[in-house]
This record gives sequence, structure tokens and C-alpha cells, in this order.
Amino acid sequence: MGNPAHERHTFHILQRLLEAQDVSVIEDDRSNETFMRKSLCSAAFGNIMHKSDDIRIYRHNQVYSCTMGRMKPEAEAGQIALREERHQYILELLGSEGRVLAADLSSRYRVSEDTIRRDLRELASSGKIQRVHGGALPRRAEAVPFVSRQQIDTESKIGIARAAADMVRDGQVVLIDGGTTNLKIASYLSREYTATIVTNSPPLALALADHPKLSVLMLGGNFLKQAQVTIGIETVRRIESIRADLCFLGMCSLHPEVGITVADQEEAYVKQAMIGASAEVVGLISLGKMGTSLPYLVGPASRLTRLITDAADEEILNPYRSQGIEVTSA
Repeated sequence: MGNPAHERHTFHILQRLLEAQDVSVIEDDRSNETFMRKSLCSAAFGNIMHKSDDIRIYRHNQVYSCTMGRMKPEAEAGQIALREERHQYILELLGSEGRVLAADLSSRYRVSEDTIRRDLRELASSGKIQRVHGGALPRRAEAVPFVSRQQIDTESKIGIARAAADMVRDGQVVLIDGGTTNLKIASYLSREYTATIVTNSPPLALALADHPKLSVLMLGGNFLKQAQVTIGIETVRRIESIRADLCFLGMCSLHPEVGITVADQEEAYVKQAMIGASAEVVGLISLGKMGTSLPYLVGPASRLTRLITDAADEEILNPYRSQGIEVTSA
């Protein structure tokens, strides 16, 4: 335990300096303490004006503007001695940065690269990350055939599809991508509205065949059997000739840093064209696909204007909100 009188003295020094806007940096060497700091837009720095065994305060000569924030200390070696704690730090860093490198983790957490490589192998074997040479990427989404996907997360897909269908308004031109969640939208579209549905999904076009007021424009192209969508240059060119009010994008994988990814390059081109042709782009995705990646990039997550998902955890959703995406939990 530290000296209580010394700690009170230090606290009063910090408090008075912060109020006077006279501190540029407060460095805290103690692993279990958090102090306030000043982040300066511009300053002329002087030298140390207070030093104790574990705190150094630097005085500056001029301050032009400043903001107040909290100092969050780097994880110390003693703090991450437990394997489970290291794993949690790695997963959090991967979630915020989109990739990790073994050498950087070794330096950051003050453990050997052999230890980090062992941690990464264990995380990969449990399906939490995707191991690559020199580091790791977010866990890879599993490419599941369309027919098999129809039996997965059916209740979640119904809730997401209902919320999506409620967005469609009378007279709109709506692009609806392929996918098992998007297919369920057909069951919940208002039978009172007239609208034009443009799709590259033959199953969706057939599901809308008995709707009394909707017009359906089926996009031609090469048929991708596994996903049951049309793809290719013909599909892309047709999309580029359309200006849609709304797009429902089928999503195989989404990560706040990596972005929107898919398993097929041609499918990525079609999704890119749909995004470019639409005033509003709504991603429909279940929790299990969030935080994952696939080989082919469609674009950054920020290309979405809205996200409809069954995820409710704010820690999962906030990285998308911070990019300006409106999030609806279905």
C-alpha cells in the first residue's frame, strides 16, 4: 500500500494543475491506478515540474486548446500472466483493429513471440480467430450452401425480415440481394403497396409471384448455384442502369474494421454495384456472422446506412454506430 498522505498530496497537485490547464502529460508508472490527463492540440513544452516515485508531471509554457480524457494504461506483463487474460486482450485488439501481428503482441504484452504464437494457435483451434502467417485475422465465416442456410437461425431471420419489410414504401424501387434472410422478406411485404422489386435471387422472384401489386425485375447473368444468385458482368451492368430508393444487402460476413466480405469475387462485384445504385443501403445479418471475414471485400462497413440484426450486445453494435450506421435490433 502507498503512503496515504503522499497520495492525497499528489491528488491535490493534479487537481489544481488540471483546473489551471497547466499540465501537458501525466505519466503514471503504477499498474493499478488511473489519473486524468490533458491532450493538447498545440503546446510549447517545458520540463518536469513534479516527480514522485511513480508519477511524473510535465509543465508546458503555452497552451492553445485542450481536452480532458482518461488515461488507460497499457496492459503490463504482470496483468496478463494468465493465458485467459492474454486471449481476451488479443480478441479485443483484433475486434478494434481488424488484424494482429505476433511481433507487435509480444512487444505490447511483454511476453515471448513463442508464447503469442501458442496463444494464437489455441484461439484459432477454438474457432475464435483466423490464423495467418505472422499474426491473425477475425474468424472466418463458414461458406454454407443456400439450402443448408435455410435451416439455420430461422427465428432470428424472421425478425430481421419483418423489420426490413416494414421499411418498404409505396412506389419505391427496391433492390433485394440474394440470401436466406432476404428471401423471407417476401412473406412480410405489404400487399397494399405498389413497388418495383429488383433482384438477382430467383428464389425471391418466385416467392413474389403471387403478390398482387408488386412488379418484379429479375436480373440476368451467370447462376451461382451455391448462393442461388445471378452474377457476372451482365448482372452488374443492369444494376448500374438502375437508381433504387432502397437496397437490402444479403450479408455473409461483417466486421467493423475489415468491412463487408463474401466468399466469391463475382458476387462481391454485384454487391458493390447494388450499393452504388441505391440511396439507402440496409445490411441484414444475424449475430453469428458479425465479427467475421471472408476472402473478397465488398467495401467498408460505413457503406451501409442501416444495419438490421438480432444482435443486442452494445459492445458488438457500438463500433458500427460510431461509423454513422443506424442500427436496428430485431
